[in-house]
Amino acid sequence: MSIFSNSKKDKKKDHFNQKLIAPMVLGSILNPINSSIISVALIPIGQAFGVPPSQTAWLVSALYLATAIGQPVVGKLIDVFGPRILFLIATSLVGISSLIAIFAPDFWWLVVARCLLGFGTCAGYPAAMYLIRSEAERTGKDSPVSILTLLSISSQTIAVVGPTLGGVLIEVGGWQSIFIVNIPLSLACVLLGYFRFPRTLEDSLREESKCSSIDFMGIMFFGITLITGLFFLMNPNWNHLYLLLIATISGVIFTAFELKIKNPFIDLRLLGGNTPLLLTYARGLLSATVSYSFLYGYTQWLETGRGLSPSHSGLSLLPMFLTSIIVSKTTGKNPEIRMKLIVGSVVQAIAMSLLLFTSDSSSLVYLVIIAILFGIPQGILNLANQNAVYFQASSKHIGASAGLLRTFMYMGAILSSAANGLFLKSEANTKGLHHLAIFSLVMCFVLIVTLLDQSLSKIGKKTDDLLK
Repeated sequence: MSIFSNSKKDKKKDHFNQKLIAPMVLGSILNPINSSIISVALIPIGQAFGVPPSQTAWLVSALYLATAIGQPVVGKLIDVFGPRILFLIATSLVGISSLIAIFAPDFWWLVVARCLLGFGTCAGYPAAMYLIRSEAERTGKDSPVSILTLLSISSQTIAVVGPTLGGVLIEVGGWQSIFIVNIPLSLACVLLGYFRFPRTLEDSLREESKCSSIDFMGIMFFGITLITGLFFLMNPNWNHLYLLLIATISGVIFTAFELKIKNPFIDLRLLGGNTPLLLTYARGLLSATVSYSFLYGYTQWLETGRGLSPSHSGLSLLPMFLTSIIVSKTTGKNPEIRMKLIVGSVVQAIAMSLLLFTSDSSSLVYLVIIAILFGIPQGILNLANQNAVYFQASSKHIGASAGLLRTFMYMGAILSSAANGLFLKSEANTKGLHHLAIFSLVMCFVLIVTLLDQSLSKIGKKTDDLLK
């Protein structure tokens, strides 16, 4: 009996800790659900507070501005202190910020709440990537590809089902209901994280050198660079050139400082020597710009240009959700990613081209076809880029590297938000949608970046452990 018991215990030690999966997945979906669910709420919120689409775009940008800064910062802190304490603090903030949003007295209070919400969703993804890598080191074998696939599928699923869920919630309880849904999610994350995540903070706090190794100056200049640069992108004109100047100066100081110190916030020397990882970040930015331009611009056009209700607008994107799930499940277990990226990029460009032929009287069948096509890159690109970072980043910096991938994706989301504000400034009409489609097609040269990256063909050669 004891021999059997010991062998069973040893077997558990050799396998991924299944108790970690639920909090990992739940934490990772907080950002995508809040990113996508707002898309069908922009028009109702604008009507409630009397603001045009150019201002409601800040609801999108506020969340992404916070997460673009917060993800690598929290990722770095997770690398130092472990995921538990950062996860608990961040997911608690999700519930608090949602309460602020529900009772927001005016539009800009709502923007502030979305900003806080962005910071609250920062810990889920880097914590999950940290745990996947640490479990691989603990067991002595690569974590199963199914775990990475599940992480991506859950995020993609919730991102695409978000508009459908949001439309139904708005019809039932008004725009406030899209924030109410965060409260039970926040509580579940806090409870699961508290009881299931490893307790690493106590050990880390005993090592004072780890505390002193946090590069607060680097974090500060990184934040200034991003904030001023992204504020300029939100409303680019000659009067705001000073923001671009501040971003440039701060970026130069950040680079010089990071190259000088021993333990930088972002190791630019290591990053500069890792061209494949840099190309993955570039792909993440470009593909996210196209994806979010479609998600936010298309849903607003469906309501204003095509005349659909929020619930019908959300339902029209349901085929994209189904296609994304099918594609992710079908391709997820194959670790080779180069062909996935090529196919996803080509289909993304084709789908965006079809938007040029939409009109106020476009048939629902045609609109559903567009949604289905967009589901293919939605199910391929993010999963492939996530897997690329997992293999290209060093284990010592996996949290920060995963956070940086999300930062580049959020920068793409902010670019798309700025484009939405520019092309759909006064009204989400068909002409504005066509201009947005042309802008997105320019961003589709992500395909070229993929073709230039020959290192992608090496990923997936050794698959024996991964497929177990």
